[in-house]
Amino acid sequence: MELALAHPALKAFMCGSLSGTCSTLLFQPLDLVKTRLQTLQNIMKPGAPKVGMMTVLVQVIRTETFLGLWKGVSPSFVRCIPGVGIYFSTFYSLKQHYFQEGRAPNAGEAVLLGAGARAVAGVCMLPVTVIKTRFESGRYNYVSVLGALKSVCETEGPRALFSGLTATLLRDAPFSGIYVMFYSQAKRSLPPEVSSSPYAPLGNFGCGVMAGVLASVVTQPADVVKTHIQVSPSHWTTKDAIRYIYMEHGLRGFFRGAVPRSLRRTLMAAMAWTVYEQLMARMGLKS
Repeated sequence: MELALAHPALKAFMCGSLSGTCSTLLFQPLDLVKTRLQTLQNIMKPGAPKVGMMTVLVQVIRTETFLGLWKGVSPSFVRCIPGVGIYFSTFYSLKQHYFQEGRAPNAGEAVLLGAGARAVAGVCMLPVTVIKTRFESGRYNYVSVLGALKSVCETEGPRALFSGLTATLLRDAPFSGIYVMFYSQAKRSLPPEVSSSPYAPLGNFGCGVMAGVLASVVTQPADVVKTHIQVSPSHWTTKDAIRYIYMEHGLRGFFRGAVPRSLRRTLMAAMAWTVYEQLMARMGLKS
């Protein structure tokens, strides 16, 4: 009864948080592998043999056990459960405010909606994102999220918790904007008999996969830069990190970890949106 009386934006937050929980638990290993691949660039010597996704995967299982693939899942939960909730509730609120007549946003408006909602969520959750990236890198011996936050504040200052802000926004806002644009356009192209059938969630998931692949490729360089800044104790500026990656590894360095990241971001976003829309429909709300 209380849930039925809740504000629509709160319902959107709860639906988003639940969808974020499911997708985070399933795809955390891909995020860990992506982070390890990107941080390896800092210690690999020029001309060293190329390390691929499967090599890192096997190495983690051998040295840290199978459950080691979920290292960093605690900060991932702390970030994604409220973070995805903030994203979807902001998205829902913006959409309801600017499209009160029920008009569907066009491609450009969809980009702005997605980017705006992601920017709000990204800024709110950045300190946990920094801790999550460090957990996954394997370079820091943090025991808990709270302990890590305290350690960073004491040794590096609170400012370190917001390292990589520019790179994070350059990655997340465009990703979400591009994703929402392609996703909404792809859904419109679905035949009516599919959209209204029991297979609608599967159709939506397919649209999400296509949108996620395109958005991931475009924003991959910003993700590599963000990881370098947040893992490095020197806390490079965005410009310094870009220069370092290019000088040491060339253009290819900006696409390190692209495969596991694309898989994770694509599947995670597709699942999150599919679960979110189904939950919102059950609550009688239009997502």
